[in-house]
Amino acid sequence: MIRPSDFTRDRILKTAARLFAERGYDATNIRTLAAKARVNQAAINYHFKTKDGLYREVLRAAIHALTEHQLSHAQETQAMPRERALAEFVRDQLRPLSTRDDVSRYIHVLNWEAVRPTAGYRQLVSEEAAPFMGFAVDLIRRFLPEADQRTLSMAAIWLMGQCHIFVRYREQLARAPVSLNLNESGVDQLSALISAWALAGLAQAKIHTSS
Repeated sequence: MIRPSDFTRDRILKTAARLFAERGYDATNIRTLAAKARVNQAAINYHFKTKDGLYREVLRAAIHALTEHQLSHAQETQAMPRERALAEFVRDQLRPLSTRDDVSRYIHVLNWEAVRPTAGYRQLVSEEAAPFMGFAVDLIRRFLPEADQRTLSMAAIWLMGQCHIFVRYREQLARAPVSLNLNESGVDQLSALISAWALAGLAQAKIHTSS
């Protein structure tokens, strides 16, 4: 049974995610947040201690929203042929392009971190992103079994970057002069292109790491 306090905590988190996405960390104050969430400041202090504590939980939720689906299906992905596994990885990385739910808000929160990074975010990423980074590196290792850890990490980051640039700049890319329509069919096409380019690049990388 869900307790009333859990409903309150969830409402605070959802309100905080919306405000942090719209305004960023610095421009969001606890008084406004409490009013928007229809709670008093004591409730925020009870559940999250401080504004930093609340923001940290929003960031944690953002990281989990973008990684938990793939991590929860990691064994299935590992059992796939490597080419299909890579295609599934890319398609999941592009999944936020097809959503208009909380994931979109989390993308905006992380965009704020890209221009105004906070110390809490850097620490949280080092703690929370390790399992997903390991998952991505293991995928790349299937194509570059002789590569060292540094090369595998760079390749995994490169692959994620090819997807994230479209996710991060989705709204700008939809406008002129690009006017890129990333609807369902557009995302399918983009996923196929990135997967094909990645496979071609990994084939070349294998030649260089093996020589």
